[in-house]
Amino acid sequence: MQYKVPQDVQREDTIIGPLTLKQLGILGIGGGIAYAIYVSLAKNYSMAIWLPPMVIVIAITLAFAFLKIHSLDFLTFLMAYIEFNYLPKKRIWIQGGGYPFISPFETPYKAKKKKEIARKMGAKIESLKELSHVLDTHGGSEESNTTELSSPEKKESLNNLINQH
Repeated sequence: MQYKVPQDVQREDTIIGPLTLKQLGILGIGGGIAYAIYVSLAKNYSMAIWLPPMVIVIAITLAFAFLKIHSLDFLTFLMAYIEFNYLPKKRIWIQGGGYPFISPFETPYKAKKKKEIARKMGAKIESLKELSHVLDTHGGSEESNTTELSSPEKKESLNNLINQH
């Protein structure tokens, strides 16, 4: 069975003619502000007074609704332009500067506990061969031909460590 696959999914849906819901909202708000200026100033003042603020509001409204610069809508372009002007153009790298990465999934308590366990394990277990011997003999006293423990204290500490975990 064949299905129709949408081709331009990034394009906004049009509501009235070529206008999208966002454009209609912008035009409604801007038109409302321009009309409010007209109603409040046209009664008492001449056209030279109320026309310039109305034209400015209408121009800004049309820019936000329809103007695209480098395929960006006017609001996105304006925010990028402001960010470009306020952020530093030159970045300087300082070795050791900044903050170390802390995983959002690991609490500081868990990290501290892991370091403690690693320190204890490093102090008690000197080589992988000793650990593999303990695991192979199930903590028993039988000696392997390939590996020998250097002292009975190490063997006892390894047995205790395995029994704890």
